[in-house]
Formats: sequence, structure tokens, C-alpha cells
Amino acid sequence: IRYRVILSVLLMLAGKGVTIATPFLFKMLVDTIPGHTATTSAAGASAASTLLLNKIPISLPILLLIAYGTCRSLSSLFRESTNAIFAHVAQSAIRSVGRSTFDHVHSLDLSYHLNRNTGALSRVLERGSRSISFALNALTFNTIPTLLEVGVVSGLMFKKFGIMHSLTVLLTIFAYSAFTIFITQWRSAIRKDMNGLENKASGKVSDSLLNYETVKYFNNEKHEGEVYESTLHKYQAMALKAASSMSILNFGQNAIFSVGLVTIMFLTLRNVNKGLATVGDLVLVNGLLFQLSVPLNFIGWVYQEVRQSFIDMEAMFELRDTKPAIVDKPDAVDYVPSRDGTTIEFDNVEFGYKTSPPPILQKTTFTIPQGKTVAVVGSSGCGKSTLLRMLYRFYEQDKGLVKLGGKDLSSYTTESVRKAIAVVPQDVVLFNDSIGYNIHYGNLNASWDEVVSAAKKAHLHDIIMKLPEGYNTIVGERGLKMSGGEKQRVSIARAILKKAPILLCDEPTSSLDMHTELEIMNNLKEIGRDEDTTCVIIAHRLSTIQDCDLIVVMANGKVVESGSHDELVRQGGRYNQLLTFQRS
Repeated sequence: IRYRVILSVLLMLAGKGVTIATPFLFKMLVDTIPGHTATTSAAGASAASTLLLNKIPISLPILLLIAYGTCRSLSSLFRESTNAIFAHVAQSAIRSVGRSTFDHVHSLDLSYHLNRNTGALSRVLERGSRSISFALNALTFNTIPTLLEVGVVSGLMFKKFGIMHSLTVLLTIFAYSAFTIFITQWRSAIRKDMNGLENKASGKVSDSLLNYETVKYFNNEKHEGEVYESTLHKYQAMALKAASSMSILNFGQNAIFSVGLVTIMFLTLRNVNKGLATVGDLVLVNGLLFQLSVPLNFIGWVYQEVRQSFIDMEAMFELRDTKPAIVDKPDAVDYVPSRDGTTIEFDNVEFGYKTSPPPILQKTTFTIPQGKTVAVVGSSGCGKSTLLRMLYRFYEQDKGLVKLGGKDLSSYTTESVRKAIAVVPQDVVLFNDSIGYNIHYGNLNASWDEVVSAAKKAHLHDIIMKLPEGYNTIVGERGLKMSGGEKQRVSIARAILKKAPILLCDEPTSSLDMHTELEIMNNLKEIGRDEDTTCVIIAHRLSTIQDCDLIVVMANGKVVESGSHDELVRQGGRYNQLLTFQRS
């Protein structure tokens, strides 16, 4: 990449040199046309000039014409070569920043992702990465070269025509730049509002389409359209304001440049009349200024776009500056199940969500022995799922300790802990890809035979083979083409494929019929028995967990009972009340 940057800079400098030389060749061409005379007030000077020009061979204008055309071609060649070579550098930067930002978003904790807007976030990532490429190109190969070209042209004007010409060039550029900056700063606020509205509109589209079925259930297509149109109306107003400000900017830039051009042409024409310059000099000045107008007009646009790029990058860098709430300790070590064991302990754990002041968990204490299947039951909102999320390090307790293998969970690296845990969630969301890919996602290093074996253990293989495309069948966005039971079996197959020593099941059958629920629960228990897995099951229907090694009963964020099914029934406490209620 370093050599590409150096080569790009050298080509850019060569291109600028050729670009500046081109008007001089055209001036020489005009001055060397046979029979051409310079306008002068001094007859002697005119006669001498005519005599000199008439002696020049006819071949010289042709050579100058060829040189002029060659320089224009070389200028284009150098410019396009620079763009082509530097494109690799810019794209590498986009890839690097885009990947690191994407990874950073995945490193953020669950609370961030629960509050984000997917559509708006994707727009921030897209615009931010694109802006880096533009800013690199604009600053390196447009702004700096243009300033260099302005300096060289001003110096040449001063040397050849005097202080008035060079001052006119500099004053024109100063007025042009000041006007551009002033208007662009005004436009930046408009563009920032446009970005916000665009993010909002994009987020609304994503949210509405992801909830397509809900929209249909309640016949709210018109409402969704009206909400979207309301955002578009606001965006339209800002877009019209931006278009008007752009027209003002373009007119002002052209007016300033035209005044500068007329002034410097007048000064040169006066010199021609005095015999201090030739018609070729008039052509030279015109050519230099018009040649300068291209990058000057471009630099005005560049300034606008660079400002916009910085606005876009600001949003992305704000995202990159967002810190995850849970980070590994400096002295954290990897969790090794074979060495540390898989016994799980909750010791006087207390936890509350920031959005919900009352604590969800209050001095919760119980142990999940290694290799055992433990069910956690209780009414909704008592903190069952929160326990699993803390174990997976989505959340961190406010007080107390969560232990794994007898050690504080936070003493291990998060990645190593998660690697040792497989999860079967309540709501299974699949990628819009094939069934095979979604199963394989549980362990991307697994062989295809292992994928098929996992599907068989989850009693999914026969269902898949009945489909026209088998394992290549696309499941649709979020897996909407599959039934609830089929999605749960995919989730179980993933967990089997991961071969983790700890399995967490968060109400995996709450939305299934009783027959499918019984089959799924039997699958989960088979995993625990076959692999000597430490299994934690959050369950709603007590009939499905009666043969678990241990049942923990929770109420109001506390453990109120624990024991086997028979023990809890004999106690006649909270568990027995729930069981009696469900049977009735």
C-alpha cells in the first residue's frame, strides 16, 4: 500500500506539471502562427515582431500543436492512473474500517442492541465507510494538488505579468473560498438534519417490513404508509432547502470567478494594447484561469462533500466510541471446562434493569451440579431468563457472585465462557439462508457429516429430506417460512453441533403445541444424558420437566423452593400450587 501511495503522489505531481504546461504550449502556438502579429501601440515593435514571426518555419506550429495535444492526453492519463492506483488504498481503508466497526458493533452488550434501530445503524455504517474513501481521495489528490496549482499559477502570473495579475488571481481565489466555506457551513446543518431523517425513514422501512405479519393482522397498512410519508415529507422539505442552498452556492461561485476572469483579462488586454504582451499571452491567461477554474470549482464541491463526509464519519466514530458495559478484566483467563468443571453457582445475586427500578433478582442463591439437568420454574417476570443472560455475560449482576467451576464468572474471558455454552432460545431467529447453513452456524468448523448427524439427533433430518431442495431450502427472513417446531429443531441441532459442555434452554417450547413440546423436551434431555452435559432449562409447563435432576422454583426474584419433582410435591409449597393450577 505504501508504494501505491508514493506512485500515486508522483503521478499526481507529474499530471499537475503537464496540466500547467498545456496553456503555455497553446500560447506559443498562437504566437508562432505565420503572418500573426502582436497588437502594439509601438509601430517599431510591431514591425520587428512581424519580421521575426514570418521567419519561423511552418513546421513549428505543427510540432507545438502535437505537443499541446500530447500534454492534454498525458494530463488525463496521469489523472486516471492516479485514481486507479489509489483506489486500492482507499478500498483497503474502507474494508479495514468497515470490518473493525462491524466487529465493534458485535462487541457491544445486549442493552445497546435492544435500543438500536437496525435500519438507521446500517445507514450509519454504509455512509461512514463510503465517506472515508471520499475524504482520502479529496484531501490527498484534490485539495492539496489544487492549492499547489494555485500557488504555481500565481507565481507564474507574477513573474510574467506583474503583481496586479497575481493579486487578482489570489483575491479571486480568496473570495471564492470564503464564500464557499460560509455557504457550506450553512448547508452542513441542513445535511445533518437530512441524514437524521434518512436514518429514521430507513429504520421505519426495516421495522415495518420485519413486522409484516403484525401489520396485516391489524389492517394497519394505511397507518404504516402515513407514518413513513410523514418522515418523507420532512425529508423532502430539507432536501428542497438543500437544493436551494446549492443553487445559491453555484451562482455565487460562478459570479466571483467571472468577476476575477474579466478583471485579469482586462489587465492583459491593456498590456497587449501597450505592446507589453502578445495575443498569445491573452490566450495564456484565459487558458490558465479556465484550467484553474476546473479544480477550483471542484474544490468548492470537494469542500461541501468533505464536510458532509466528516458529518457521516462523525456518526460512525460516535458508534465506535460506544463502550460495551461488560469487558474482560485485565487478568482474566480462559475458561477450560475439562480443567475448571461445569458446576454453576448463583450466590446472593441481585440484579435490576435500568429501565425497571425494582430489582428483578433479590439474593438469589442455588447451585447447578456438573452433568445434571436442572429446571428453573416460576411465574413470568420472576427473573428466570435473566439468570441465563447473566451466565452468558449479556448482563452483570449488581451484587453477589455468579460462579462457574467454583470461580467468579468474571475471572474468565467472555469469549471462552460463551464458547463453552450452547443456547436454545425461546424465540429462534434464523438467517435468510439455507437450512443447512443455519444448522452449520452452530459450529462453522464442523464437517457436513456432523451437520447431518446433528439434524438427525434433533429429529429434523427426515423433515428436511421431504423438502424439494433438502438442506439447500431457503428458510426466509428470520426463518418465517418454517413452523415454530421446525425452527426449534434447527436451534437444537445447532446446540448439538456446537458440542458445548453447558446447555441453556430459555423456554424453548413456550409457543409449541403439547405434542411438539414433548418431543422437543425429550430431544433436550437426550443431549444432557448422552453428552454428560450440564443442562439448565427454563420451563413454563411443569409436566415437561418432572424428571429433571433438580427443579428450582422462583418467585419475586428469589428462590423459594428446590428439589426433585416428588420432593417438591410432598412439600406442598409453591411448586405444588403451580402444578395443581396447570392440571386444572
